[in-house]
Amino acid sequence: MEFSPRYIFVTGGVTSSLGKGIVSASLAKLLQARGYRVTIQKFDPYINVDPGTLNPYEHGECFVTEDGAETDLDLGHYERFLNVPTSQANNVTTGRIYEHVIKEERAGKYLGKTVQVIPHITDEIKRRMRLLGETGNFDIVITEIGGTVGDIESLPYVEAVRQLKYELGPQHSLVIHLTLVPWLNAAGELKTKPTQHSVKMLLESGVQPDILVCRTEHPLSKEIRAKIALFCNLKVSEVIESIDADTIYDVPLLMRKEKLDKVVLSHFKLASKQEPELTEWVEFLSRLKNPLDEVHIGLIGKYVELRDAYKSIQESFVHAGAENRLKVVVHSIHSEHITEGNVSRMLAHLDGILVAPGFGERGIEGKVLAVQYAREKKIPFLGICLGMQMAVIEFGRNVLKLKDCASSEMNPKAKNPVIDLMEEQKKITKMGGTMRLGAYPCEVLKDSKAAKAYKKSRISERHRHRYEFNNAYRESYQNAGMIFSGINPESNLVEIVELPDHPFFVGCQFHPELKSTVENPHPLFVSLVKEAFQFKARNLPV
Repeated sequence: MEFSPRYIFVTGGVTSSLGKGIVSASLAKLLQARGYRVTIQKFDPYINVDPGTLNPYEHGECFVTEDGAETDLDLGHYERFLNVPTSQANNVTTGRIYEHVIKEERAGKYLGKTVQVIPHITDEIKRRMRLLGETGNFDIVITEIGGTVGDIESLPYVEAVRQLKYELGPQHSLVIHLTLVPWLNAAGELKTKPTQHSVKMLLESGVQPDILVCRTEHPLSKEIRAKIALFCNLKVSEVIESIDADTIYDVPLLMRKEKLDKVVLSHFKLASKQEPELTEWVEFLSRLKNPLDEVHIGLIGKYVELRDAYKSIQESFVHAGAENRLKVVVHSIHSEHITEGNVSRMLAHLDGILVAPGFGERGIEGKVLAVQYAREKKIPFLGICLGMQMAVIEFGRNVLKLKDCASSEMNPKAKNPVIDLMEEQKKITKMGGTMRLGAYPCEVLKDSKAAKAYKKSRISERHRHRYEFNNAYRESYQNAGMIFSGINPESNLVEIVELPDHPFFVGCQFHPELKSTVENPHPLFVSLVKEAFQFKARNLPV
């Protein structure tokens, strides 16, 4: 008998940023650990076609999948928790929905009918919600609905969920509503009214939640759970506490303690194939929470005010720190604030330096100064994408003594454009979705620092860029001591640069942070943290 996929829809109420993505990923991890094939998708209510053209200050980082989709940062959480790649199909925006429907209308598919939100937009939403389940690759599909119930832009998604619940039936669909139970200091108690109102709003749209996950700063008493259940038409066992955690990686274990996965399987009338196998996860948490020492690493970027702008980098340091049994203290330093006069004062306390990716001219001179400081002081260094390009420019200016050495992105008239626009990018005028995106192969030079980190000669990494190292300068750079230790075998693109006379100085054109997971910490981050600790040990006062 063929297995019919189950669909879980996760909505949010009361306020944004309650952690729908983390709860979704945690539930997926528990169901995966029980032997089910699970995937998660995110439906975002904004009209941008994808997050690729959004400023990081607007929406945090843009996460890139193996197949080159520019997606919401929650897909990074999905991959880090499940250790399974996502794809174009895992992130859908209102813009993409409308774009498809309008193209179909222009092609005459609707035969002259009036195109409306219902049924045309909701039908397309439903089609995409079921797409991954219909591949036959998954037993359970979790769909996270972005935004908050009551938002005008979320209404078509809630309506699509209402229709799908009816079409799929209760044994094949389930709605989890994430809400807030705030603590009122003046009253000295938790308040359930916001949750009641949020569920009422969902009911007004025709959707009865099957499970409530309640974010809270204090434990929910039996009385409060019973009250919420009574007023929200649920069993007490269907009211799940989601208390604030020390780390997001605690959440799967907290949800297991609350029996969220068991409640879900019971609703679907699915057998529990096995108890959740979370041995590796528990061991990771043990290493994370019991470090033997710590290192201080500077994250030099231009969007550091917003932590989510470098979310994958921050999490990669968590993974690499646990792997090394070290606490990584990340110091976010705005590159615009680094000058020749203060660079030593701002960076002298660091054991390692990472120069982050980014776009545009703002703050790049501070990044160049940070690279120079790391190179000259022999501080372990990793440059990612633009960070690698700044390493090339710094070396050109200060070692090769190239005059007017720059990237043509910042200075189109530079006499020495050591970083230049990729050939296939020169005819592109539309910005959205047109960069070099997704996974590409790279051949790693034997006996290089990169080879030592990866422990293999051929790798695949994800990209998001338009500019590259200008190969016209490769020979002069090599003669001056820079090694090109990673090359794309098809395009001859320089992927990795490093300096052999430095303990650890590596720049990569790709984004290693996008492939780091709990179970597979990224080798370059693991190596940077390890080398930072060795640097710290060498420089301890006698």
